[in-house]
Amino acid sequence: MSFLELFSRGVNNLNKEKKPQPQKSEAPAHWIKCESCNALMYYKEVENQLYVCPKCGYHIRIGVKHRIKFLLDDESFEESDAHLKPVDPIKFVDKKSYRKRIEEAFDKNGRYSAVVSGTGKINGIFVEVAIFDFSFMGGSLGSVEGEKIYRTINRAIERKRGVIIVSASGGARMQESTFSLMQMAKTSAALAKLAEAGLPYISILTDPTMGGVSASFATLGDIIIAEPDALVGFAGQRVIKQTIGSDLPEGFQRAEFLLEHGAIDMIVKRKEMRDTVGALLKLLIQKNKQEEVSA
Repeated sequence: MSFLELFSRGVNNLNKEKKPQPQKSEAPAHWIKCESCNALMYYKEVENQLYVCPKCGYHIRIGVKHRIKFLLDDESFEESDAHLKPVDPIKFVDKKSYRKRIEEAFDKNGRYSAVVSGTGKINGIFVEVAIFDFSFMGGSLGSVEGEKIYRTINRAIERKRGVIIVSASGGARMQESTFSLMQMAKTSAALAKLAEAGLPYISILTDPTMGGVSASFATLGDIIIAEPDALVGFAGQRVIKQTIGSDLPEGFQRAEFLLEHGAIDMIVKRKEMRDTVGALLKLLIQKNKQEEVSA
């Protein structure tokens, strides 16, 4: 038998023994690493824990879809104002044009806004909600985000419902300059009308809630709730440290520090958020009804 025949037979035998490669859908589930304790965790285990590290309790950042699933009753959410799309009022360009950044964010997220708003139920109670997604341009507050929050509050007033805003933002969107900063006043004024109508507003702060968002509607709630260890503040710690010229306290701008100093009302774990918010809504709505009767 020639060398070529032996070589050919060997290749054929290898091909017979070679196992078929699993398809992507059949591949083993991923393992993920906790950003806090560096523990290596099975993805499904973390998913079952609502994306909270089973080792240290670290709350992993989640997007809008998971936030809706974990906070609202099953299949109760109906989105509003999904058609709103940002414009480029000042033709802003840095390394990329603002229009290019918006299109890239759309390709990544499938929508043109960092806020998803609409109607849902929490433990059977109707509520108007606006939820930020940090993966869309850092959850920055632009004209569309402000308009969605404004319309959410107006719907609540018309329908006599409470408002829930879940914040996860780096602050005002610099590419819209003053147009972005105006959203702080716009949303705050709308919340003043909600308060005049005697309707509750619960603000939920997640990691991170910074800048113009924390300086406006995020900290104007009748009740302000934060997830554990959420970063909440206006300026970054490095900027503050350079400005005041001294070291900052340990845990500065974290939810636990803010609770200790009276800046927020409570810290609630993700697993307990729906029941806690539902109970608060029920309590506040009953209180408002009693006040209307006594008046």
